[in-house]
Amino acid sequence: MRKSILLASLALVAATNSPAVAHVGKENHPVVRTEPIAGVYNKFWYNYRVDVLEADKELKSDLRRATDEEDKRDAWEEYEHELVDADKDYVEEMRDRNYRVARVTIGK
Repeated sequence: MRKSILLASLALVAATNSPAVAHVGKENHPVVRTEPIAGVYNKFWYNYRVDVLEADKELKSDLRRATDEEDKRDAWEEYEHELVDADKDYVEEMRDRNYRVARVTIGK
């Protein structure tokens, strides 16, 4: 069962090459990773991508059902929260396996 879910998730990710942040009307939401940490494509990377796609789908649905500005604001806040949570979970899993997020500092 888990194997079929993973394969379905991989197929879903492979079928969608467009970034999940391509929404009109909100420019300051968290950035979605386009490359895995340390270039390692593992189940945690694909789980992250599925979480992002799920958040994207939910945002579109919530925005369609929004009746006022407060509903739209709530939808965007939930979307941002889901993206941050997915990234946090992914980074934590990769750190547990001794992969680190690269950070470049320029200047003093």
